[in-house]
Amino acid sequence: MSLRVEPVLSLDAPELAPYRTMRRQLEHRQQRIFVAEGDKVVQRLLESDLPIVSLLLPPEWLEKLKPLIERRVKNEDVVAYTAEKAVLEELTGFSMYQGVLGVGRIPEMPTLAKVIADSPRPRLLVAVDSLTSAENLGVVVRNCAAFGVHALLAGETASSPYLRRAVRSSMGAIFKLPVVELANLAEALRALRSAGIRSIAAHPHTKERTLYQTDLAVDCCIVFGSEGYGINPAVLEECDEEVVIPMASEIDSLNVGSAAAAFLCEAARQRATTKE
Repeated sequence: MSLRVEPVLSLDAPELAPYRTMRRQLEHRQQRIFVAEGDKVVQRLLESDLPIVSLLLPPEWLEKLKPLIERRVKNEDVVAYTAEKAVLEELTGFSMYQGVLGVGRIPEMPTLAKVIADSPRPRLLVAVDSLTSAENLGVVVRNCAAFGVHALLAGETASSPYLRRAVRSSMGAIFKLPVVELANLAEALRALRSAGIRSIAAHPHTKERTLYQTDLAVDCCIVFGSEGYGINPAVLEECDEEVVIPMASEIDSLNVGSAAAAFLCEAARQRATTKE
């Protein structure tokens, strides 16, 4: 196994295609690849177990990341393309803070049944429905990693957590979080109920129950909806309860990333209290 370093001589080189097509997310999903952008995110990609297609970075950053890369080459070949930051910005078409990029492979995703079987009890899952903002989805992923969520269930109407902006917003947390991409979220929630896992809808307009009145120390899946319209009626119908975050009366709702942080922090608090 080895590290192959190749200076970028032409922006039209075929091997640079994943970097030129960063805005063509459908192509990347079909190829099962994703782009990691930024020094911290690329560093976490190198630290992860995910396969790396290539790196694209200035020479000085290649030296800074050498220790992590050298650990990698014990098990796989690594290709690093080098160019000055100005050249990389010409290639990508947007301004970059450090000019550090990498392309990784999206891992084989587990089935819902495997996630249920592998998650320790009390299970804590998160599902997203109609969440189309990649940045917001990345923040939700980061919150999941911060508060010990066992897996993310991405509904059929949600964006992929492997979109470039989602990966960046997650700060690489997506590299360690199991993801299940679902063809039918409502059906998946029925399967969770059969397995004894309650589905709790984060709903800003319910009067059913507040966050602090809800038992989050049991096996549960917290469901978050879109920024503008919330959870689809068909998905909401499959949830076992609707829960609201208590707020001042003049505030209508929270950004989904903030709502996820509130719910998951409360779940972590309740679970820590239960263990004591």
